[in-house]
Amino acid sequence: MARRAYVTRVIPQPGIDLLHEHLDVEVNEVDAPLSHEEVVQRAGSVEALVTLLTDRVDREVLEAGRGSLKIVANVAVGYDNIDVPAATENGIMISNTPGVLTDTTADFAWALLMGIARRTAEGQEFLKAGKFKGWGIMMMLGEDVYGKTLGIVGFGRIGQALAKRATGFDMRLLFYDPVIQSSPVADELGATRVDLDTLLAESDFVSVHTPLLPETHHLIGARQLSAMKPTAYLINTSRGPVVDEAALASALKSNVIRGAALDVFEEEPKVHPGLLEVDNVLLTPHIASASTTTRTRMATMAAENVIAALDGRRPPSLVNPEVLD
Repeated sequence: MARRAYVTRVIPQPGIDLLHEHLDVEVNEVDAPLSHEEVVQRAGSVEALVTLLTDRVDREVLEAGRGSLKIVANVAVGYDNIDVPAATENGIMISNTPGVLTDTTADFAWALLMGIARRTAEGQEFLKAGKFKGWGIMMMLGEDVYGKTLGIVGFGRIGQALAKRATGFDMRLLFYDPVIQSSPVADELGATRVDLDTLLAESDFVSVHTPLLPETHHLIGARQLSAMKPTAYLINTSRGPVVDEAALASALKSNVIRGAALDVFEEEPKVHPGLLEVDNVLLTPHIASASTTTRTRMATMAAENVIAALDGRRPPSLVNPEVLD
């Protein structure tokens, strides 16, 4: 009997082509998230699911796949949409796509930082609305980036990549990470490890790069925002729920901080209405890894994980290796 995989949403064609070379593949061609019921149904009828962050792969899905489903390959570096312990209990491998999107995401975080500091989105809206009547010395004043202090919350691959970019702007680097005590990259770049309160109090820009875990949910809330400089900016390209959106909207409205730039949101695709009512925010629709090269590599990496699992080999980026014990 042919091995079967189901791809829950359209992904770059090279990933699908690679799967087709090794097994029967069906793709949700609608390019919209499946209902949870549909994911449950598919889990019980295939050996592999290729999923995205928009798919909730909970215990119900994984128990439906018990006995037939061998792997869930998430096309993302994060996997907070998947109940990994339940997967392990049911003998199902989980994989992700780490590393490949590091530089692309760091590039985009830097773009957001520059964009909010120099008010590029505001400037475009101003111009397109026909409000630009000529150069003025007080028009659209933003903030300099060079020589300022950048605080990086979460000093993993992406946080370190962002730090490297900041050195070209002679920035002072601080980082907070409860796991990483020291790092060769930190030593090389002169980045200083501090506690979160110190980072918030001293940084001109705070960029969040932590995974979503129970302990990082609303890591940045009203108290943390109040601890920041009133001239500071917050950038988030990690996971939406790491930042309390209601608290951030209030802080922006009352000028507790100067601005924020967000690529992720608590209840995507919903955005807190308060964030849509202020001008000192730059919002993008979860596109930090959205380059053709990176998204294609993510798709092929997921396919490689599936093929390895169904061939009886260890997937290259296995999240729950204990499932093989």
